[in-house]
Amino acid sequence: MKNILIIGAGLSSTNLIQYLLKQSDKYNWKITLGDMSLQAAQKKIGLHPNGTALRFNLKDLEQRASEISAADIVISMVPASLHIIVAKECLKYGKHLLTPSYVSPEMQELHEEAKEQGLSFWNELGVDPGIDHMSAMRVINKIKKEGGKLLSFKSFCGGLVAPDCDDNPWHYKFSWNPKNVVLAGQGIAQYKENGHYKYIPYYNLFSNIIKTEIDAYGEFEVYPNRDSLHYCKLYGLEDIPTIIRGTLRRPGYCEAWNILVRLGCTDDSYKIKNSHLLSGRSFLNSFLPGDLEHTEENLNEFMNINKNSEAFHKLKWLGLFSNETIGIKDASPAMILQSILEKKWALNEKDRDLLVMQHQFEFTNTGMKKQIISSMCCEGKDKNNTAMSYTVGTPLAIATKLLAIGKLNLPGVHIPTTPELYEPILNELETLGVKFIEKEIIL
Repeated sequence: MKNILIIGAGLSSTNLIQYLLKQSDKYNWKITLGDMSLQAAQKKIGLHPNGTALRFNLKDLEQRASEISAADIVISMVPASLHIIVAKECLKYGKHLLTPSYVSPEMQELHEEAKEQGLSFWNELGVDPGIDHMSAMRVINKIKKEGGKLLSFKSFCGGLVAPDCDDNPWHYKFSWNPKNVVLAGQGIAQYKENGHYKYIPYYNLFSNIIKTEIDAYGEFEVYPNRDSLHYCKLYGLEDIPTIIRGTLRRPGYCEAWNILVRLGCTDDSYKIKNSHLLSGRSFLNSFLPGDLEHTEENLNEFMNINKNSEAFHKLKWLGLFSNETIGIKDASPAMILQSILEKKWALNEKDRDLLVMQHQFEFTNTGMKKQIISSMCCEGKDKNNTAMSYTVGTPLAIATKLLAIGKLNLPGVHIPTTPELYEPILNELETLGVKFIEKEIIL
């Protein structure tokens, strides 16, 4: 019997757990789910005879050693910064490790040691990172194999709200960590465009957008991710003239969000005095010249917007001109904004989210310039069974199965950019409804 330990019972682990429990009879697996909240773990395991829920504290050295040493495969669903703790314990006790998160420098340093022990430390097996790598590399390798030369690669992904559940002027609801949404894009966005390196500072990021369309879902806008240049080497595209990765939002989102960024509402570097006394109005006014009574006029004049504009309407809808006290002590601007957004952008019980991903490839082959557009859309079932959870957990679960039954043997620290990893995962994902639709045209 294989013992599979999952650490973390958060929203993104839902489908991972369901998949492994469903397969556990066939493959004779025992699934142990540990979380700081025993109740959360028990809820995810249910009454399944092959599942065990337990309260798991990663800081408890004795428990950590006991549970990891008893497992054959460990899946870490803890915050990304904590994966390294799990990884070092897996090395100590000779256990395989899988995560959905980016490979940190500290994780990469474990490659040789893991390889020597014959341990698979597979990372970036979620949706972004994860499915983005797999689906992009499948097309890139196909183009190269057929003799094509890539000129441009653009890759976009976004978690939004399903069209029939879209009932707010931002056309957005949270389907993943709200804090990450508030802090998204901070730093410098770097990419290549027509052979030129581009560097976009945070305060200009949301006014530097790209537009695209996806069949059946209409128009989207895209703001650039922080570091697209990293993917030149990762995808074997060192000489490509254009490479841009970005985040998808509905039209109008970026214009309104840019106002919050420029005001300083997304800053997480300091605490606001007496933050617990602030209302939406006084919070907004703290970044503006003029008195509290004329906050609307102050904002319009300071940001050069019109009170009848869609951007102003979005800010008003959030409650930023409300006199209701927010009530958070020792809060940064970003923390206050997050609290405001969590009340307005939360998925309702019957709401469904939407995960969209699109790759655009331009290349030359046999003297012709061509384009392939590859798009994938996935809608969730409800608030608890989201498309985000499905597309994060399912590829990770498939990879776990392939490792557990001995179909793949790839020791060391790896991500799914090679055919031996991405082909079987993508093939099974297609049978489960996660499929990319490709269109090829001659330019």
